[in-house]
Amino acid sequence: MARHPEAALHPGAEITDGGHRPSGGGSSATLIIPTFNEAENVGELLARLAACLPAQDRYDVLFVDDSTDDTPAVIERASRACPFPVTVMHRDVAEGGLSGAVVEGMKAATSDWIVVMDADLQHPPSLVPDLVATGRRTGADLVVASRYAGGGSNSGLSGRYRIAVSRGSTLLAKGLFPSALRGISDPMSGFFAIRRSVVHSRADVLRPLGYKILLELAVRCRPRNVAEVPFTFQERFGGASKSTVREGIRFLAHLVSLRTATHGTRMLAFGLIGLTGFLPNLGVLAALTALGMHYLPAEIVANQFGVLWNFVLIDLLLFGDRRGHRSLGNRLGRFALLANTDLVLRVPLIALLVGGAHMGVLPATALALLATFVLRFLGTELLVYLPRRGRGRQDRPAAARQRETT
Repeated sequence: MARHPEAALHPGAEITDGGHRPSGGGSSATLIIPTFNEAENVGELLARLAACLPAQDRYDVLFVDDSTDDTPAVIERASRACPFPVTVMHRDVAEGGLSGAVVEGMKAATSDWIVVMDADLQHPPSLVPDLVATGRRTGADLVVASRYAGGGSNSGLSGRYRIAVSRGSTLLAKGLFPSALRGISDPMSGFFAIRRSVVHSRADVLRPLGYKILLELAVRCRPRNVAEVPFTFQERFGGASKSTVREGIRFLAHLVSLRTATHGTRMLAFGLIGLTGFLPNLGVLAALTALGMHYLPAEIVANQFGVLWNFVLIDLLLFGDRRGHRSLGNRLGRFALLANTDLVLRVPLIALLVGGAHMGVLPATALALLATFVLRFLGTELLVYLPRRGRGRQDRPAAARQRETT
């Protein structure tokens, strides 16, 4: 079985061909569809795509699959009737969730345009050619299928709760990133077309998490010109929705990660999280002293609760994209050691400033707090979350195999 020429785009991935590639030039557009247990939908999806994709343009369809059911087998059977090449890239490790799957597919694409859509038929396949045609006609780098542009609708969302969550998420994202999301009325959309050159020029900075890949691309890649095409969000054709409370938490963590991408904003967020650690610290201290414990050992014990509180928030919100470099216990142990070392260093530093530099106690304490805060932040980045040498993402074990069927 021949080695696929795109294997170089997937470090550590095993790429195999199970069919043949049609002769001729590159595709007009690559349609990337991330799937997780969508066996009930993919056959109907391919049938509708076959009916609406124009014969004069060449489309390649790439499924990036994280399924635990028979979705890949269903795609293989359904693809036999398709007039376009269909590829399945199955990932054994679903790194980055559905957004990570899309990024993997984008790295493999060779066409000028990349179209991203879901497999559940809530995104109408008939709109795919319009997205690409709009991009070509307007010169846009990104064309978003929007539920909130004139003529669009989110009627396919099930229930008032999901509608409210969708609206709230959109307002929150646009409020946090007004510049990057200018001209995008629906940053939560999972249906869009983007020029491959925009993605590949910034592929090294993408840190996908969860399923809101458009937000990631708009903030990190900054496409210059954006166009929108209104669409009506359909009801799911079959299967269960992947929108869960856990995905909502991942979305919030993703927002924080994007907002704190620069060193300065991450340090500011680190400090704000540190301030919230006083709440569990003081609460436990009050409880222990009320039970009769001496204030000195009570202070030491209470400080550990503050350290744990800070670690959970920092690990989840600030360094979620780096947690894979070390185990949870390793990260927690290193973080706790740094936090407690901070206490040990602060007292001698205050004494040195007061006795040696003749500073007042309050300014000496403030300066010591500032100095140890900076050291703790740098230590956290370098000693807890910096990838170990030789253990970066490029060295992870092979986790994917690719089959092409036509």
